[in-house]
Amino acid sequence: MANELILIVEDNEKSRKLVRDILQFKGYRTIETENGLEVLPLAREHQPKLVLMDIQLPGIDGIAALGQLRADAATRHIPVIAVTASVMMQDREKILAAGFNSVQAKPINVKEFLEAVSRTVEGP
Repeated sequence: MANELILIVEDNEKSRKLVRDILQFKGYRTIETENGLEVLPLAREHQPKLVLMDIQLPGIDGIAALGQLRADAATRHIPVIAVTASVMMQDREKILAAGFNSVQAKPINVKEFLEAVSRTVEGP
């Protein structure tokens, strides 16, 4: 079921555009920011069905931004997928231990990426 709103948090313009284009092609609505400091205010205001977040961000990193989301009663329920080039096993473990729902590696594999989004937004 598309048309759900997804917040994209990515500081690289080309990566952000790619993710936006893929999601919008599949019928999802998107909002975007490139700064970790804007994640909580945007999530509180728009209540997206999912947040896709890079780890290396200006302002605060993705792990700190996730901590803010999880600490806020209005946003703690929103699933968050890390979309990152940091995919070494210890990085992946650190990301999942921080509370991300899952991790998608960059460059993204479109099929796997869309399956992860669909699974997270719509359930199994």
